[in-house]
Amino acid sequence: MKLIHLLLFFCFSAALQAGPVEGLLERIDKGASQKFVIERIPSPVDFFELDQKGNKVVVRGNTYVNIAAGINWYLKYHAGIHLSWNGMQAKLPDVLPPVTRKERHETAMKLRYDFNYCTFSYTMAFWNWERWEKEIDWMALHGINLPLAMTGVESVWYNVLKKLGYTPHEINEFVAGPGFMAWWLMNNLEGWGGPNPDSWYRQQTALQKKIVKRMREYGIEPVLPGYSGMVPHNTKEKSGLNVSDPGLWCGYRRPAFLQPTDLRFQEIASLYYNELEKLFGKANYYSMDPFHEGGSVAGVDLDAAGKAIMQAMKKANPRAVWVAQAWQANPRPAMIENLKAGDMLVLDLFAESRPQWGDPESSWRRENGFGQHDWLYCMLLNYGGNVGLHGKMAHVIDEFYRAKESRFGKTLRGVGMTMEGSENNPVMYELLTELPWRAERFDKDEWLAGYVRARYGADDETVRQAWIILSNSIYNCPPRSVQQGTHESVFCARPSENAYQASSWSEMSDYYDPDDVIRAARLLVSVAGRYEGNNNFEYDLVDIVRQAIAERGRLLYKAVMAAYASGDKALFEVASQRFLDLILLQDELLATRREFRVGTWIGRARGLGDTPEEKELYEWNARVQITTWGNRLAADNGGLRDYAHKEWNGILKDFYYMRWKRYFDFLSLKLDGANPPEIDFYALEEPWTKATDFYPSEPESDCIPTVKRIFAEIFN
Repeated sequence: MKLIHLLLFFCFSAALQAGPVEGLLERIDKGASQKFVIERIPSPVDFFELDQKGNKVVVRGNTYVNIAAGINWYLKYHAGIHLSWNGMQAKLPDVLPPVTRKERHETAMKLRYDFNYCTFSYTMAFWNWERWEKEIDWMALHGINLPLAMTGVESVWYNVLKKLGYTPHEINEFVAGPGFMAWWLMNNLEGWGGPNPDSWYRQQTALQKKIVKRMREYGIEPVLPGYSGMVPHNTKEKSGLNVSDPGLWCGYRRPAFLQPTDLRFQEIASLYYNELEKLFGKANYYSMDPFHEGGSVAGVDLDAAGKAIMQAMKKANPRAVWVAQAWQANPRPAMIENLKAGDMLVLDLFAESRPQWGDPESSWRRENGFGQHDWLYCMLLNYGGNVGLHGKMAHVIDEFYRAKESRFGKTLRGVGMTMEGSENNPVMYELLTELPWRAERFDKDEWLAGYVRARYGADDETVRQAWIILSNSIYNCPPRSVQQGTHESVFCARPSENAYQASSWSEMSDYYDPDDVIRAARLLVSVAGRYEGNNNFEYDLVDIVRQAIAERGRLLYKAVMAAYASGDKALFEVASQRFLDLILLQDELLATRREFRVGTWIGRARGLGDTPEEKELYEWNARVQITTWGNRLAADNGGLRDYAHKEWNGILKDFYYMRWKRYFDFLSLKLDGANPPEIDFYALEEPWTKATDFYPSEPESDCIPTVKRIFAEIFN
């Protein structure tokens, strides 16, 4: 009997020791937790260790997140299993490949951050708990222990404003809709996308409670939005408070800024933190970015503002740290220079291209970096959630170690993923999240060989060669390029005689040979038959062939415009029709993967609605965001149209094709000597945003045969 009790005690102790890691393993593959021994060992050093005990793999670490990172390292580099956004489950072998030699990784980079405010709108606006659970598992597996967590914060504001005497109607005029929450919380706009139904607040509150609960189970520190002085624009008229006007953002009126000298600043801040804590608990990190992206600071004592924001946060939690995004002029030096070391963490948001940490060659260089404040080396990479291959693979490696070894390295505390949109370019995020665990600078090609082996579960020289080509071309954006994200597809550009980039601020340049992308795609297509059913390979194959077709489209567009310029009507008709046919072939290709279907995005949006009216509101948010983005003023004069364009199935055929067809018809009339009226593109685009026709999300046709056929039709 004593033996049974002893065995039960040890089993119970082991279960307690495993904690959330056991649940993670079971979600990856049912029964997987029985194949590992999990050992959590207290240590001041962040580490994970791989070992072997009988036929079980041992993973040790000092935190659950570090243990999860160790599991991911084992799966990639010992078992040839790569978990990614396109697949968070895998079939593990009955007996895992043994760890033949104990392997230990340590890091002094204790903070690993995730998300940009924009990620919550461009990617996660319509996620449910099922999708969020996968994301939190992904974060843990990649060592993330400090993510922004802004879901449901609109409920905090609802409660605060209600206590300040605002009516539900007035509150909903202030709070943005589901697709635009990020820019509301960054103090850029009010109300756009709303008004939200009461059910939205209840639903998002419940979702955020699940999110932060799971994060805390892992030991992940959620970064909650703090109070930085934002108030509705009409606060002065309504309450007599002393506010400044930050001006306009892309045509939208910004919220007002409550002056730190106003006697009620601390009172309202305390009310905010109390309501935040009631719903989601106390945090050790709060994110605040006053005067984001060009907000006017006229008449504001920046030193006093920084101290007031810090004072309010410290009153809520004396141990809390202010997290700020280094973007353009923010955080204003005058606002943070007199704050104590250790009280602030600065995210060098675009460090791969416009570092502010002190890099002497940067266009956004701060001579003294962030002074006494801690900071993170971040990679932005993606803007607007746009679809496309892009990165600075070798440069990201070199710059991280250069920053670490510089005089500014003494305040470097880790890395961060600060993409505006995720679920793209998995190779780049895999690279960034491994940097903290690799003590020394490493070779890009050697790393890439390991990545390819892990991603597809096989050594394949042809596949490796394709990736080497990509890494030396489209993933080798020049170090000093400030291009904002992917080399955008011309299919998604609003038509004109000199169409080049789709969004207003891309700053694109031709930094690679399009034929290199096509050559890499050809290599992958040549061996695709070996990988039928391999989820990671099929995802990458579609994405890379998509990029190759976009490259061919850009080249063909130049031929179309040359024919028009020369007045060659016959050649124009042939070339323009071929261009339109490419859009339809691209649409057909992307229908083979749900990740590239607009129906997935719209379906998630509608899925959050309880009534037909709610479903239509959320669908409208989803459609507007990826097309016009705003009303006519913001879309055209504010430059927001097509900022979040998506090269996706469904929207290619019904939106982008429609625009190009109308434009080519217009040019054809001009070639005939007619003088047709100029096209009002916004009027042409807006009807799609208001439509509710159904788009499927499930994949159509067999992926690899479809890819082969389309590739042969275009490139052979």
